[in-house]
Amino acid sequence: MLKIAYHPCYGHPVEAGHRFPMDKYPLLIEQLLYEGTITEDNIFSPDPVDEKYVLSTHTKEYWEKLKNQTISYREARKIGLPMSDALVKRELIITQGTIECTEFAFQNGVAMNIAGGTHHAYTDHGEGFCLLNDFAVAANYLIQEKGLERILIIDLDVHQGNGTAEIFQDNSKVFTFSMHGKNNYPMHKEKSDLDIPLEDQTTDSTYLSILKKYIDVLFNEIEPQFVFFLSGVDILSSDKLGKLGMSIQGCKERDEIVLKYCHDHNVPVAISMGGGYSPQLHIIIEAHANTFRIANNIYF
Repeated sequence: MLKIAYHPCYGHPVEAGHRFPMDKYPLLIEQLLYEGTITEDNIFSPDPVDEKYVLSTHTKEYWEKLKNQTISYREARKIGLPMSDALVKRELIITQGTIECTEFAFQNGVAMNIAGGTHHAYTDHGEGFCLLNDFAVAANYLIQEKGLERILIIDLDVHQGNGTAEIFQDNSKVFTFSMHGKNNYPMHKEKSDLDIPLEDQTTDSTYLSILKKYIDVLFNEIEPQFVFFLSGVDILSSDKLGKLGMSIQGCKERDEIVLKYCHDHNVPVAISMGGGYSPQLHIIIEAHANTFRIANNIYF
């Protein structure tokens, strides 16, 4: 059975007109339930992650600032969300959801987090709507608790996974692959193990051919024991923060490529949703829902 992390706090309240579409999380789960792609049995609700796992990835100083709400105005502005205890608890729950997804992925081949993919969170600070880096914390969990030595992070959000790249820059057990918009946020890019910068208005055919080429190389050379897949839908041509030229069908084919590779190579995969900023919410929901439909079709 496909196991999916979801908690009502994922739809954290923000002021009207905020750039981050928090409403997409409850709407996505409602859509998947309504259409019958999933049932309530697919859903699990995480508790907050133990801070020892936060501290495996983030500095104590940064974590204390989050926990005690002593983040400065400048630091909070860089994150881009109004700071609160509830927001920090939300991040802890999302991160635990991704950790639990790794356990379910070992059992079933795949597991998914409705939220997560918070790849702009660095070791010592957050930015770009990201406080804690759920993939990084979960990867370190697998290294410490499971003894894994070959973890592959496939980051296909339109924005470079700068925080993830920084966290694992000196860690040979985690390979960071980011395929992102060349002329998009963050303007200062970190160095992933493999970065593929894409030109503005990159089309389906170009994007998918590049992805097929590099994913084949990555699986053959790294032989990953586990994959984290960030399936952001801000690659769509409709996305107001994206700048690429991808269609919903192209985004769907992207997910099929990644998940089929993981399935065919028998590598467990945990998926987090990442970004999506199309002005019309139904486009975001449809693109994200496709990822869940594809996972169901391939694995179950």
